[in-house]
Amino acid sequence: MQVVSAALTDLGRRRPANEDSHVSRPALGVYAVCDGMGGHAAGEVASRVAADAIESFVQHTDGVNANFTWPFPFRPELGVDGNRLVAAFTLANRAIHQRVIDEPALRGMATTGVCLLLAKPPSSALVAHVGDSRAYLWRDGELEPITRDHSWVEEQMSVGVLSEHEARTHPWRNLVTRALAGAEDPNVELTPVAVERGDRILLCSDGLTSPLSNSTIAEILARTPMGQAEELCRALVDAANDAGGPDNITVIVIEIS
Repeated sequence: MQVVSAALTDLGRRRPANEDSHVSRPALGVYAVCDGMGGHAAGEVASRVAADAIESFVQHTDGVNANFTWPFPFRPELGVDGNRLVAAFTLANRAIHQRVIDEPALRGMATTGVCLLLAKPPSSALVAHVGDSRAYLWRDGELEPITRDHSWVEEQMSVGVLSEHEARTHPWRNLVTRALAGAEDPNVELTPVAVERGDRILLCSDGLTSPLSNSTIAEILARTPMGQAEELCRALVDAANDAGGPDNITVIVIEIS
């Protein structure tokens, strides 16, 4: 199977700076979106530090089968790639902590993160995430969330207190319950994905999902043929901006053809 990917990031309509960062390394099979928090330059720094740390560790451990999680213990139940991703996110969190020590003015910065690691060949994948940056699977004309937000509104949705529409417009919609913030080691959620020919995987920051419902995202995917990953990224970003563009928007599309 062949993998085709594209990535696009955009300022949006209301933010003075872009605090999103992303990784797109097809040769390594690693793709990530980090959405910085902390305001002004701090959010941008947090997301870039995390994205660079994740990319660097995945590259450093590519093809390595032993002792690669040091100084963290290897957890057999997670498998090789699961340990790689948990260690990568943990190192990203510690890199943020060190950056705040070096530059105290950045105190309070944090970032969400979602990362896809494709197996070689791409018969399976593993998604790691912390916070409300998301991953979706598009298969046979249906859009399914891979991740579930670590956020207050997601918790309310899970018990039936809020609908999807109410969650997208709630004043606390940006309140995340997990983040890479430089404090204690993060609780990284891992989700395995069985990859099939014809699949699309979408990674995105909440600049896409806040103004657009899942059904709207699905409609854009449905009308964009396979083989047009770049055009799909542009269509998603344009739709988010047309809906008000309240935040920075980052999307990565990975097609299995």
